[in-house]
Amino acid sequence: MTTDDPSAVVRRMQECFNTRQFDQADELHAPDCFSHALGTTGFDAGKSAWRSLVAQFPDIRVVAEDILADRDKVAVRSSIEGVPIRAGDPQPMMIEIFRIANGRIAENWALGQGLPYSAETLTESPGQR
Repeated sequence: MTTDDPSAVVRRMQECFNTRQFDQADELHAPDCFSHALGTTGFDAGKSAWRSLVAQFPDIRVVAEDILADRDKVAVRSSIEGVPIRAGDPQPMMIEIFRIANGRIAENWALGQGLPYSAETLTESPGQR
């Protein structure tokens, strides 16, 4: 995906997740992109995490509430829908920051609140849980 709008790359990535077009998200990530949340290089671990989430929560979706772009960085605050919420728990939210280079995601950071999962459970194989 080539665009002069870095936030369009992030919106497209969320669309790929919400429509389960995981392989189409490959083109949005640089081959050597680094996920600080997962501690991995490349998007294979990200796709694996997405598949794990959908297996656990088939109705999960991300909804961008705020998107802020500054040069090559895009910050997104997203609500997470389709996951169980216990009474009194906050609405699950996630804040991500992406660095975009040459129209692709080169680096990302993420923090969440009220999420029913963690990076550790997403990177474990099913036999490890």
